[in-house]
Amino acid sequence: MSRPIVSVPLVLPSPPAGERDGLRSHVHIDSHCHLHDAAFDDLRGAIARATEHNVWSTVAVGCDPDSNARTLELAGRHGKCVRPAIGFHPDWLQLTDEDLEQVEAQVAAHHARLVALGEIGLPWYCLGGAEDATGVLTRGRKRLARLLGLATRFDLPVILHAPHGAAVSALEALRRHGIERAVFHWHKAPADVTRDIVDAGYLISVTPEIVYRDRDREMVEAVPIESLLVESDGPWPYRGEFGGLPSGPWVVARVVEEVAKIKRVPVDEAMAQICANTCELFELPWA
Repeated sequence: MSRPIVSVPLVLPSPPAGERDGLRSHVHIDSHCHLHDAAFDDLRGAIARATEHNVWSTVAVGCDPDSNARTLELAGRHGKCVRPAIGFHPDWLQLTDEDLEQVEAQVAAHHARLVALGEIGLPWYCLGGAEDATGVLTRGRKRLARLLGLATRFDLPVILHAPHGAAVSALEALRRHGIERAVFHWHKAPADVTRDIVDAGYLISVTPEIVYRDRDREMVEAVPIESLLVESDGPWPYRGEFGGLPSGPWVVARVVEEVAKIKRVPVDEAMAQICANTCELFELPWA
């Protein structure tokens, strides 16, 4: 059961004049974070920390009926700081078809408030330990088809969990359902698959791993910046310079900085383009 929504807006400091004049081009947006997680129980503090790093909004994703309800609650409390997306995580084997029906009902009831459907996608990490991996994959494909049908019905972009070998099937599913707006979250796939995703007009998002993983750096170098988003996937922990530190929306400022280095463009230019990509995908108004 979700807690009752109490509308207590968080008062943020006013952005500098340049940001007020062109907010869309001068802020960071975390395109994927699990704000429903207990790590963000002090969400006001997390939002304040994010704004100190010029991260002015977060797309909060859900994974099941309970986390979806919590995400909607947080969005009700925190306005533009939290943009809600609700979903059904494909790698959570404990989720049932009854849970999926609840999620479908949540989307139908709240679609006008949502910026996306997600995270949704195809099972991958759970397949290795599954007793019936073929059955899990077959069920996962059927569930994704239902969810993509829902996205089409309500004209919602989708946030996809489809790493590695799942990416090809997810791309085929997007095309089959005529989905025009989608992002492959924390994208990991062979270079030819990534090219197909980008050529199809979809986006990919990257995490702090680009700071220390060659695989991610090579992908960012190959993909046009117009096809990139950044995310924290908080509270996921990272290594390298992030080792032992809490993960949340504030880390995407560092991700954008690294994208700028890899792309050999000024940080402000990278920030403006990635923010514009995010606003276009999720139809975020910043007036």
